[in-house]
Amino acid sequence: MNTPISLAFLALVCFGLISFCLKIGGDQQAYGPSYMLAHSVGFLLVAVVMHLAQRHRLELSPRIAGLAGVGGMLGGIGTLAIITAFRLGGQGSVIFPISSLGLIIAVILSYIVFREPLTASKLLGFSFAATAIVFLTR
Repeated sequence: MNTPISLAFLALVCFGLISFCLKIGGDQQAYGPSYMLAHSVGFLLVAVVMHLAQRHRLELSPRIAGLAGVGGMLGGIGTLAIITAFRLGGQGSVIFPISSLGLIIAVILSYIVFREPLTASKLLGFSFAATAIVFLTR
């Protein structure tokens, strides 16, 4: 297995565990903004350790810094939405599949912006994923 695919699987596991932590936080009635601050401390810690370990200085163009800021705001809004859904009694078996459909937005935007191929097998996979979501949320 090549390195990008291995890293993608690592991300899959990490994001799955993050989602499960959100479910636990929501079930325990954690206040969303406080949860997000604690979550951000962990994120910041990893970034600082990576900078120190790689002896790399902080460098971002203003455009990429802005993009990161927008991504952070979108992540915050999404996190707040999910934890609130769980605080209100939402079931993980319904909330997780619906929120996971965000990958379809990323693939469509990758096709539009980067001209990545959108093959018949990918379209078939999307239809299977959407069908699975319908079944999982019932």
